[in-house]
Amino acid sequence: MKKWKTVIGGDTGLFDFRLKEIWSYRDLCYTFIRKNYITRYKQTILGPFYMMLSPLLTSGIFSIVFGNIAKIATDGIPNFLFYMTGNLIWGFFSGCVWENNNIFGGNAYIMGKVYFPRLVIPLANTITKMMDMTIQFLMFILFFFIFQARGYEFQPNMWVIAVPFLLFMISMLGFGIGLICSSLTIKYRDLNVMMGFGMNLLMYASPIIYPVSNLEGIWQKLIFINPLTSVIGMVRYAFFGVGTIPAWSLIWSAGLTVTVLLTGLVLFNKVEKTFIDTI
Repeated sequence: MKKWKTVIGGDTGLFDFRLKEIWSYRDLCYTFIRKNYITRYKQTILGPFYMMLSPLLTSGIFSIVFGNIAKIATDGIPNFLFYMTGNLIWGFFSGCVWENNNIFGGNAYIMGKVYFPRLVIPLANTITKMMDMTIQFLMFILFFFIFQARGYEFQPNMWVIAVPFLLFMISMLGFGIGLICSSLTIKYRDLNVMMGFGMNLLMYASPIIYPVSNLEGIWQKLIFINPLTSVIGMVRYAFFGVGTIPAWSLIWSAGLTVTVLLTGLVLFNKVEKTFIDTI
């Protein structure tokens, strides 16, 4: 009997993610990454500079509104740098979620015509956000040294080495949540509205515009249930040497990330087989 080199079929297990096949389609992943940048910045005046301009403007507005007008304490960190760290991490996380929120609906015209591993698209979206985050974080480091040159004294420590891992963990958390939402919204379209509301609540439940030290009692413990809290706090502690992050909160964040990621992959793997009949 002739042995086929490639067999396309729907009879796969929930945990069969076909990682080897995804690797063989890495050129297609690169094509989707390139498409993301072309479609985003085509016929724009500033082009890719928008990815740097957005956190700068947001951090500047936050500094005026929450720092100068509302007088919210920032643990001795300059207002602009305090809000910039929170905005960068939140923007990265929310971008990973929103970019993967409607994979099936937004790409049905491709998925219904040709076969390729469906995970290639959300992976390309997440890698695109990682590339954006790398550029934005380099910009943050530039401002970090500018403020140091102006006389501000910071106490960076060895936890700076762990920052890339923390950012990768956040990307996988957003990737997993995006897969879950994309898998569920195929059948339940109103979840998009609920997700928008939930993301707004999560932003205010994260220490972006205020430090954890401003909270007292039970609220200071409850906020660490949010996995973003420990990551934002650790990044600020790594660069500025202020704040206290319980060890259990980092373990909780890592465990929750793995759980959400596996759940998202399983749901995505299940829905991709029949989504074209539902959409």
